[in-house]
Amino acid sequence: MHNHWFFKHIDNSSLIVFRIIFGLLCFLESIGAIFTGWVKRTLVAPDFTFSFIGFEWLQPLPGNGMYYYYAIMGVFAVFIMIGYKYRLTMISFTLMWSATYLMQKSSYNNHYYLLMLISSIMVFLPAHKYASIDVKQNPKLKSISMPQWCRWVIVLQLFIVYTYASVAKLYPDWLDSSVIELMMKTKKDYIIVGNLLQKKWLHYILSYGGILFDGLIVPLLLFKPTRKYAFIISIFFHLFNSFIFQIGIFPYLSLAFALFFFQPKTIQKLFLKKKPFYNAEAVIVPPLKAPLILVFSIYFIVQIGLPLRHHFIEDNVLWTEEGHRLSWRMMLRVKGGYTSYSVENKETGKRFSIKMKDYLSSKQVRTASTKPDIIWQFSQRLKQKFKDEGQDIAVYVNCKVSVNGKPYRTLINPEVDIANVEWHAFKHSAWILPSKQE
Repeated sequence: MHNHWFFKHIDNSSLIVFRIIFGLLCFLESIGAIFTGWVKRTLVAPDFTFSFIGFEWLQPLPGNGMYYYYAIMGVFAVFIMIGYKYRLTMISFTLMWSATYLMQKSSYNNHYYLLMLISSIMVFLPAHKYASIDVKQNPKLKSISMPQWCRWVIVLQLFIVYTYASVAKLYPDWLDSSVIELMMKTKKDYIIVGNLLQKKWLHYILSYGGILFDGLIVPLLLFKPTRKYAFIISIFFHLFNSFIFQIGIFPYLSLAFALFFFQPKTIQKLFLKKKPFYNAEAVIVPPLKAPLILVFSIYFIVQIGLPLRHHFIEDNVLWTEEGHRLSWRMMLRVKGGYTSYSVENKETGKRFSIKMKDYLSSKQVRTASTKPDIIWQFSQRLKQKFKDEGQDIAVYVNCKVSVNGKPYRTLINPEVDIANVEWHAFKHSAWILPSKQE
């Protein structure tokens, strides 16, 4: 029975149009990162980047290398858009985007993670079977249908993202709108809307609207009577985010996902009028059925499990950050901190302060002041630097952090040598002090 459902063929118009829009948006993101100065600020100017722990070997290319890197990604994105050597270019883009995601955390963004996941899924999808250079060069490739799982794999991924994002907002500082209020304070200089964004009633609308939108948008788009209205609300929601938070292509990518919710006939009539519509209901079970089902089963088990891990780690994730990443905890808190690092020579006992700006960019200074994993990584770098100079050192951190405008509290135990403790990915680090302190 599940074979019939998974591998039943449906019209592929939504996937074909999505591939074209996806390629275009990836091109704009890649080239935009160069021209807005993002590549320079994040990957070229700093002496090094804070990569994901375990990926320390992933560092930006020297000199102007990262400009060429992003330009090549832009070329691959164009190839995806026009459907040229699709599998190869999709794999290449996915690997390159994943590498830039994993090599830096200063500009950590859930949307970057989502693009990595969607790119990985697109590798498996037959998105080049119509309106592509590949079909022109090899007409045998041409198809006007796709297996039904190609649609539902995207829908399920979005359902996971939005559901976790909604549930994560159900905590006091979000529900009393204080988080939104703090976020909007930084937008008061916006022309026309700056003053409006400071109104308390709007903060409540945005807070509860965010919970409802994230929690309901996928079911409302799936349900035919509400689909059109949900899409109109979605346009307003994502355009607001684009204008207020300036988060690149991602509001537009989110809108492009609507292609998988509308009827294929609607998409074909709107975007691919010359394309024949697939009306049959053939069930074509591929020879690699078992591996395909296994891969996606494992993938979605991981996707459902990863965002739950913070529940099994001691203390509040808003404070410790343990289990925060890869969990769709989007724009949930405003964090500030001031931190000092001291180095002690173990042989002489002499201790001196480190000037963070001598080692880090201004953005890195902010993250190395509030995020325990980056504090640990910076301590490891300091240890290695002094070791290269023939010194065995200890690193002590005095770190005060405020979450959502609350009073500053000590985040890191100042008596622990952070350079000589191990990092635990799925366990609480005892050197992170409790969120509730006497």
